Amino acid sequence: MYALKLQKKILPDKTRVIFQFFNPGGEARINNVINRVLSLSEKEACSLIENILNDFSGRHLNIKHKLLENFNKVYKYINNPGALTLERKYLIGAYFSKEYSIEAASLFNPSIVPHPDQKNLKPGMLRFVLSLRATGEGHLSSIEFRTGIIDQDNDVFLDTPSAHLELPVRNENKLFTREFIKKRVQLEDAGQKKFVDDLPDNFNLGELKKIADKTSFEDGSSRMEDFVGRILGLADSNYQIKFHESSSFSERIIFPNSVNESVGMEDARFVKFHDEDGSSTYFATYTAYNGKTFGTQLIETKDFLTFNISTLHGPGVQDKGMAIFPRKVSGKYVITSRQGGENLYVMFSDDLYRWDDFKLLKIPALPWEYIQLGNCGSPIETEKGWLLVTHAVGPFRKYSIGACLLDLHDPSKVIGTLRYPLIEPDEDEREGYVPNVVYSCGSLVHNGELLIPYAMSDSCTGFAKVPLEELLMKMTL
Repeated sequence: MYALKLQKKILPDKTRVIFQFFNPGGEARINNVINRVLSLSEKEACSLIENILNDFSGRHLNIKHKLLENFNKVYKYINNPGALTLERKYLIGAYFSKEYSIEAASLFNPSIVPHPDQKNLKPGMLRFVLSLRATGEGHLSSIEFRTGIIDQDNDVFLDTPSAHLELPVRNENKLFTREFIKKRVQLEDAGQKKFVDDLPDNFNLGELKKIADKTSFEDGSSRMEDFVGRILGLADSNYQIKFHESSSFSERIIFPNSVNESVGMEDARFVKFHDEDGSSTYFATYTAYNGKTFGTQLIETKDFLTFNISTLHGPGVQDKGMAIFPRKVSGKYVITSRQGGENLYVMFSDDLYRWDDFKLLKIPALPWEYIQLGNCGSPIETEKGWLLVTHAVGPFRKYSIGACLLDLHDPSKVIGTLRYPLIEPDEDEREGYVPNVVYSCGSLVHNGELLIPYAMSDSCTGFAKVPLEELLMKMTL
């Protein structure tokens, strides 16, 4: 039994671009560009900005506002900037602006969750949110979204994505506490302890930077400088962003916002988490990559408008591919992840942000998984157990998608395994950015079928489905 592959595909669209600040390289070059723009006559400047606006206004919402934002980032290099006309400010802003095509290379590694809004649907329908990893120039990855409906026959209908993209606003006033730092940073000597003890009860990142600069100047040791740098990195990586309420889901792009994820936010695994008080929150773990090292971070949102991003800590946060169970089990948070590069583990914790202990769940045992095992998103609760969709790597680094079943009350016990792949790359799917790969970051069950959105060779995204009962019956120990 193999999953039925649907014809619908989501292809990368290189015309989807975001508006960014452009630094041509250092103060000298910034001054050179500004002086050349200031040398233009007012007539020349007005004509030039008119042409620029005609060329780019259709590609970006509120473009004049964005141009002014970029002008404000370089106005300190201008003598008497207040004397400039609005058109001249727009023009200077344009020279310090650029576009980035977020899907230029690929659009892949999807996860799917129920949409927060399920109103005005016919019986048997489900509105969903699909997260995707978009990769552009320099292999830089960001997170984007699509929405759609699964109908009574489990056919997938995607909403047409917007032609415009929007970046969120980062909350620069997010407050941290002294206790937050103490819980997440190991204090190794008296000087480090004193630095933390002397912090205010509450402070934002800007205030922390001022304290750090003063401490580094007064202490002068490389050890303290490294410690202060770790504190700043921690605060920089725990942030809040918010999109404008008028934006559509497909316009919202979560682009790297901290140094730790500056080269990519990879493979977000979204899940709708049901808390014991009846409330629900969307969580997603993702890999933050800075070009040298990676770490696992957590996204939290109620509405896909405001997102809180947090770092995860502990010995269990050493490898990639962490996926959160959709509810607590026996009063504890549960995560499945890879450890040691090849084995599948399960972890339990009282603290969502700290993971210390991990237990071996499954090792590569079949020829098509001899190289490594991992999850393909959060487990799905069924009457017979936790259904965990998995990925496995075999010869020629060929990725396949499989499944196993975990005990409902003790998910550290494997009670069933699919002995053959559920999805393998076929001839139409094996060519791409990374050949011979199928991969998913999250599935759901609807109308008695398991729907799996999956990536094809790290290039584009498709869907497959399989009857749930039939799949569970094929599970063997």
